[in-house]
Amino acid sequence: MMECQTWPEPVIRVSALAQSGLTKIPQRFVKPHSQRASMSSTAPHQNGVNGGGDVNIPVIDLQHLSGGDQRLREETLRRVSVACREYGFFQVLNHGVSHELMRSAREVWREFFNLPVEVKEEYANSPTTYEGYGSRLGVKKGAILDWSDYFFLHYMPASLRNPAKWPSLPPSCRQVIAEYGEQVVKLGDPGGMTILLPDEDVSGLQVRRGDDWITVKPVPNAFIINIGDQIQVLSNAIYKSVEHRVIVNSNKDRVSLAFFYNPRSDLLIQPTKELVTEETPALYPPMTFDEYRLYIRTKGPCGKSQVEALKSPSFK
Repeated sequence: MMECQTWPEPVIRVSALAQSGLTKIPQRFVKPHSQRASMSSTAPHQNGVNGGGDVNIPVIDLQHLSGGDQRLREETLRRVSVACREYGFFQVLNHGVSHELMRSAREVWREFFNLPVEVKEEYANSPTTYEGYGSRLGVKKGAILDWSDYFFLHYMPASLRNPAKWPSLPPSCRQVIAEYGEQVVKLGDPGGMTILLPDEDVSGLQVRRGDDWITVKPVPNAFIINIGDQIQVLSNAIYKSVEHRVIVNSNKDRVSLAFFYNPRSDLLIQPTKELVTEETPALYPPMTFDEYRLYIRTKGPCGKSQVEALKSPSFK
């Protein structure tokens, strides 16, 4: 699928830079002033949803989804719908995933990223699949890079898994990954959402809310859910994917796990027929997920400009 087999420039590991004692961030990681974030960015005229008047994204308790009280179930679904329409992000509690397993998953990846660089390099990735240990997204030459390292793995379908990319260190890593994936898979319906296990000790995620940015305050034992571009297309923009970014903490590292739900690569992504009428015509032309993924991987992260660029010419 990918034309580019290697990265356009030598890959620099952010963890190695951070440990090198450098006193100035290399220019290739410095974003323009207009794109820089700060911890003080919040939406100023909003009622808090997590108590104490704090600004946050909605927090939704899922315990009633499987209960016998139809009224409470419908109220939970309504809150999810409102969050998808107005925020594009929300947190969920009582989601069915073991709290102990959540902690183990965070810890095992923290241990991996603290391993010597030569061990991690055995799992180095390439632009063809992104699977493995990586430090850049997109293959645009000269792009400004994010200050982060990551590890990407295929989980489902099992036929896509590459056992050689599953870390053997720390010793419990493979087992924890398998158990965590098995439980998290039960939480979503595949198709364009991300289930994020945040670092509970180091905040960093910011979500755009109008002209402002909300610094998300993770709730203990909660997942953060965000609506992807595919759901925005499927819902004909009723549900919105929302621009988000991450703040770098100058004193502490931050470990989070993002579980991406994506459709089959050859399936067409287009507005659902039931939502397309004369009054609300389709905003997006059909595109396979493979075509969308190639578009994203070529350009790298570009905020909301990516999904907006997918709109039919008459709606741009």
